[in-house]
Amino acid sequence: MAKQPKTSADSRVTMTELVLPNDTNTLNNLMGGRLMHWMDVVSAIAAQKHSNRIVVTASADNISFKNPIQLGDVVTLEAKVTRGFNSSMEVYVEVYAENIPSGTKFKSHSAFFTFVAVDQGGRPIDVPELVPQTPEEQELYDGALRRRQLRLVLAKRMKAEDATELKNLFFDPTKK
Repeated sequence: MAKQPKTSADSRVTMTELVLPNDTNTLNNLMGGRLMHWMDVVSAIAAQKHSNRIVVTASADNISFKNPIQLGDVVTLEAKVTRGFNSSMEVYVEVYAENIPSGTKFKSHSAFFTFVAVDQGGRPIDVPELVPQTPEEQELYDGALRRRQLRLVLAKRMKAEDATELKNLFFDPTKK
């Protein structure tokens, strides 16, 4: 039985955390591992909402630590599925930090996570198609195939010469 297509809005999740002393390093900044844990959790919930299944983390793309998040800041994580493949889903997560007393808020991090939906025995299971609704969602959807191919090439699960979407970024397919 084919699954009903879904939208990114169907999987959207917002999670809010307060940075407490146990979450920080010796500089009173949020530890990277704690942030990655929160990003994994919010992304997994989005993937579960899309697939209505148990999900397991398959990969997390580059997470760069550009702006430190400090003790006492409020961290808001927003996640949504950007594309469903066979049994895997790409999830985009954005992280915002807010210092409420000073009134400052900034985007601190973003990353793509990949999850695989599994059945009760842990075997991969099909997920619904995602139908983009906005220009931003369409852009994320289109880029998801290139990012997927890059992940597969880097994991040595796909040959670089088979990554047609990646090749199209660098070579004009109409020219031989």
